[in-house]
Amino acid sequence: MSSANLHPMLNVAVKAARAAGAIINRAALDVESVRISQKQVNDFVTEVDHASEQTIIETLLTAYPGHAIWAEESGKVHGSQGSDFVWIIDPLDGTTNFIHGFPVYCVSIGLSVKGKIEQAVIYDPSRNDLFTATKGRGAYMNERRIRVSKRTELRQCLISTGFPFRPGDNFNNYLKMMAEVMQRTAGLRRPGAAALDLAYVAAGFADGFFETGLSPWDVAAGSLLVTEAGGLIGNFTGDAEFMEQKECIAGNPRIYGQLVAILGKYSKFASAGEKAKLRQSPILPLPAADEPAADLDDAQT
Repeated sequence: MSSANLHPMLNVAVKAARAAGAIINRAALDVESVRISQKQVNDFVTEVDHASEQTIIETLLTAYPGHAIWAEESGKVHGSQGSDFVWIIDPLDGTTNFIHGFPVYCVSIGLSVKGKIEQAVIYDPSRNDLFTATKGRGAYMNERRIRVSKRTELRQCLISTGFPFRPGDNFNNYLKMMAEVMQRTAGLRRPGAAALDLAYVAAGFADGFFETGLSPWDVAAGSLLVTEAGGLIGNFTGDAEFMEQKECIAGNPRIYGQLVAILGKYSKFASAGEKAKLRQSPILPLPAADEPAADLDDAQT
């Protein structure tokens, strides 16, 4: 969809994302000089996050001063709080990747209208890839319509995830989840930027995604991309009202259902019986060497 045909609010969000991307790309040329601080263990913020966020907020509020802002770094202090229109912003998703020069990070901007995401932009500045969606009008990557993958068997699928890294994260549960998914798929990937992971599910580059500990700014824009590309997204039990629940599964409809069936018992919202089964289960072994995980055209590397 060309910029002339974009919804006006989406056009402004694209302008904001590209302006933030320009700041990020300039900083990436000399990433060792970027000032870094630590919000908590393994959770970093840089001056680039703050500059990117400021540019996005200024661009959005110049166009729509009556809208509210919900941003990762500054929270809910800008704009007209209480508005039905709330811009949910992650100015640099994948900060840890960025400060190491690992080129997997993005800008994520979603617009919530009365609690529903209606506009979405995810911009990868290192590749100049722009993902956009307007509710009811499809999802696009660089003006080309995108759809989720057509694979139906989990054993042929590439699944992306994120590793727990915060104090208090349940590492044992994650190891069990990873073991269950790894031995049933063609491969498990951890790129390190959840918003971009969701954009890749929408584009069919990955067949599914799961992660815990995510915040609304990580998933707001990506959730609309996935659904507008024909996919499903929700919490581990399959509930679509997942935005503030800190657990997320996404995928094409068939793979989404299979991931929910595997991971539902790990949900904070699982039944007492499901949680009891989980407490009794050991970490599963990987398949034996003579037991191929899949016969597929896109082999795991």
